[in-house]
Amino acid sequence: MEKLQFLYQLKLIPSLLEEANWTDQENNIVQKHFEELQHLKAIGKLILAGRTLEMDSSGFGIVILEVDSEDEARTLMENDPAVKEGIMTATLFPYRVALIRD
Repeated sequence: MEKLQFLYQLKLIPSLLEEANWTDQENNIVQKHFEELQHLKAIGKLILAGRTLEMDSSGFGIVILEVDSEDEARTLMENDPAVKEGIMTATLFPYRVALIRD
């Protein structure tokens, strides 16, 4: 069966756009988020993950997945520690990589 690709966009909740509002708790959640993305990469489900460098409301992150179904993509997105713990919101989009550097 052909794999499907999805992109989810992540946005920090507004209160965390101010660096002074970050605590060890948020930093730990982001560490778990990064570790989960590393795991998805290791098992072949993550194509790419990254973020813009703006620390204002225009900033966002993206995660591009290659999975068997939209349900699987949605489950992975909803179980992303940053989403599950409520420090980021996420929106899922069907996606297709057109070009990628070797």
